Parts: sequence; C-alpha cells; structure tokens
Amino acid sequence: MADSPAPMPPGLAELARFPLLKALFGRRSRRFGLGMRIPSGPLAYASQQAPLPLSNLERTLLVLSGAGISGWTFGIEHTASAAPEGGCNYPIRLTGRTYPSRAGVLSSELVVTDDGGSFITQLRDVDPQRLRELHDAADLPTLMAQAERHLVRLTAGRVAVPAAAPHVSSHNFWNANQPGTTLFIPVVDLTQPWLNTLFIRMGEGLAPYDTFRERLCGDLEPFIRQGVLDERRRLPLLDFEQSILAGGAMEVAITCHNIALLLQAMGLGGWTFTGINPLSLMGAFAEQGVPGLGFRFLRDSRWTQPNPVGIDGCFEAFCPPYYADTDAAVDAFVAQKFGRGGTYDPGRPGPYRESARVKAAVERYRPEVIVAVKEVASYVHATYGKVPATVPSVYAQVYTQAQHLDRGFYDRFFGPDAYLETHVRHMATWHGGTGR
Repeated sequence: MADSPAPMPPGLAELARFPLLKALFGRRSRRFGLGMRIPSGPLAYASQQAPLPLSNLERTLLVLSGAGISGWTFGIEHTASAAPEGGCNYPIRLTGRTYPSRAGVLSSELVVTDDGGSFITQLRDVDPQRLRELHDAADLPTLMAQAERHLVRLTAGRVAVPAAAPHVSSHNFWNANQPGTTLFIPVVDLTQPWLNTLFIRMGEGLAPYDTFRERLCGDLEPFIRQGVLDERRRLPLLDFEQSILAGGAMEVAITCHNIALLLQAMGLGGWTFTGINPLSLMGAFAEQGVPGLGFRFLRDSRWTQPNPVGIDGCFEAFCPPYYADTDAAVDAFVAQKFGRGGTYDPGRPGPYRESARVKAAVERYRPEVIVAVKEVASYVHATYGKVPATVPSVYAQVYTQAQHLDRGFYDRFFGPDAYLETHVRHMATWHGGTGR
C-alpha cells in the first residue's frame, strides 16, 4: 500500500491564500527583530527575547520566491534585425525565474547566509519540467526540494562582516547580519549581458566607440570595409556599459523585492537595503581578516577598486582568469547558446510545442560578427584590464534581510497597525507556538 502524502505545513496553505495587494500595500521596512537592541535615542529599546533563526522551511521559501524556477520563458518572439526566416537569438536562457531579465540573460544567482552557513543557488541553467512550474500550493514542496538540491555551500557559518566602516553603514551597525537573521544577496554576472548586447548591437551594424580615448574599440576598419559595421553608427562604450549595469541592477533589485513581498505573506520582519559594502561581503578584504564569501578578485593600478570575477567552480564570469583570453570567453559564450547542449540545441527541451523546429530556426551568429566581437572584447581587456571596462564583472549592491519580528518594539512605538495579521499569527502558524 502506498504511503499517504505528508500533510502540507499550515504555513504553505496560508501563504497560497495571501492577497498580492496586501503584500504590496503592507510592505514595510520592519528592521527590529528578536534579540536586537537600539542603544540610544528616542527609539531606544532592547528586545526581551533571544534571536530566533528562520527555519529551513522559511528560508527555502524565501530563496524560492527570490530566485526560483518559474517554468519556461517564451523567449523573444520576433526581431526585425534577424534574417527574414530566422528567429530571435537574443535570450541566453529559456529557463524562467521569478524575476525578469533584460533580453533573457538571467545571469544572476542568489547567495543566502545565516547562522547555519552561506550558500549560493545553482538554478540559472536548470531546465524546467513544465511551462508553469507552480499551479497551486501543492507544487511548493517539489519546488522547494529543487531549490535545496541546487544550493552549494560557500562557508560553514554566517558570512562575517564587521559592524564598522568601511564594511557596514553606520545606521546598520545595530541590526544588519546579526544573529538570528538571514541575509539574501543576489549576485549578477555582467559579462554575459555585456557579450550578449555586443552581439545584438554589432549584429545590427553598430561600431563600439571608446568614449574615453575617442577612438573605435579596436581595429574595426576591416569590418567597416566589409559592411559588417557602420562607422557612422557608433555605440559609445560608457553609455553601453551603463545600460548593462542598469539591467543587472534591475535583476537583483527585483529579486530582493520578491523576497520582501513574501516576508509580508509569511509574517516575517525584514527589509531591503544597500548598507553593507558588497566588496566586504564578497571577500575583497580577505587579507585584512574579513574573508567574506570567497569571491575571486583581480587588482590593477588602473582601477579604483578590485574587480570581482566569480567563485571558482560555481559562479564564473566569461572573462579571464576563467578563460585563457577574451577570444576563448567569446567562443564559450557562443557555445552556451548554440553549441551541443546549448540553449538553442534542438535536442534540448524548450518551451515551444515544436521546440526542435523553432530552435533550429533561431538565427546563429554570423562568423564575421563573432570575429568583430572578439576584436572589441580583446581591445577592452587590453586597454582597461577587465571586461566590462567601467563596471564590475560581477555586481552585488542590494540585499533583503529577514528576521522574526519583535512585536513589542512596534507596539511600544508605533501601535498594532505597524504589522499585519500574518505577523500576529506567525509563531502559531510556522512554529507551532504562540510566542511573540
């Protein structure tokens, strides 16, 4: 006789019923958690309870909402710049996530750290099983199990960042990354949208132009003579890279906002903020005794700060030192899209009813455009020492922290309207108790 399915935790059922509008309009930065203390000022207060870490269920749900797999994307249905019979080749991935990503790049992952350790998701290249992975609350346990399977441990304990300058902003000394809290840190590889957008724009004939040195980015004259590029249609390097940074910032910010919305539905405290130095979190100060998360950094006298390029073995940017040179990085990028097992390999699953036919029709990069992109990438790396030239290879800047709310603080200074019914019921719903 088959075993009966395990009963669904009561929190999941309540979560499925929580209205989106309540999450949107009830969202607040509720920074004061159990075990915290404000030492002075008009809101001075010391929690009467010990810190209470999030449960594994709570933490996994927040990972899932921030960066989980939602199903397949629809790709980009058409572009006028493609060959008449070709499909749009802009998206790097067709795996949908809970956040949007410009041109379907989806190059970010989510780091989570608490008293039990630090982990990074490995979800961006996992193929979904369905067009929509979540149909009702009964799908949540399967999705959570998937998220847990694709977590890689980075450190044995919480990432240690001193509550002092230059590591943490002064207004966050008292509460950021404290015992009992869980910190969510989305990180995005900007080398992928950089290469992707170069292929898009150069495929349309634009010629990358170094706005600082007032010259084309490399020896592009042969491509201009061939008609591959149009010298009159310049792509300014600074503007181009600022748009890449903006797209990455959007991706990580929406990840954080997803988590913040779920905090309301679950009845957890927390907030979205930027008050921890991302270089400290990632590990730029390791030699000064602040190891961070173990990212690899490169240093160069041409830069004002070290450049993070990834975590060896699990989150590596498309640039040296993970590739011998930029030519090799470009080849690897092209293979990720069009090589065997790549996104547009007809033998790999996809969202379409006739995925093999649609994928086979997606336009491949023209050989002359690949060579031209290699020339630009090589120029940028030789001139500036890194790719991209003016923004980090890996970007992190915004975080969401979650913790159990100390309602006593909010009752004392704000009143009962400062939190939602889910906060009142949280301990009973999620922890089987009635404690505050």
